[in-house]
Amino acid sequence: MTATLPDQAKAWIDDKSFAVLATVGAKGEPQQVVMWVTRDGDDLLISTVEGRIAHRNLVRAPKACVVVYPRDNPYSYVEVRGTATMTDEGGDDLISALSQKHHGVTPYPRIGPDEPRVVIRLTPEKVILRA
Repeated sequence: MTATLPDQAKAWIDDKSFAVLATVGAKGEPQQVVMWVTRDGDDLLISTVEGRIAHRNLVRAPKACVVVYPRDNPYSYVEVRGTATMTDEGGDDLISALSQKHHGVTPYPRIGPDEPRVVIRLTPEKVILRA
């Protein structure tokens, strides 16, 4: 069952907020990484490079959790739990859009054939808002 993002969460995601992506490691251990995030409706979109730890973890176990918090109040947050899907379609476009959003630079300066970009799409199954 999918869940809906509250308007406050959408505002934080649409702003320059950072996200922490949590995945499950090869030995069952939690693994987290700070990422840029945007959204497509209620789905969260995150860019990574094929073969990096988050990508490898999600290939093996697609359940994930993302926490987004506003820059001016990190004690408020939204936690989004769900199942991730991944595609390489639009990977370069997504990282360039995120680079523009956060730094005003496009295209993303480190796009290269040796680091193929992947789009992680997290569809919310549970959303917890602490505003």
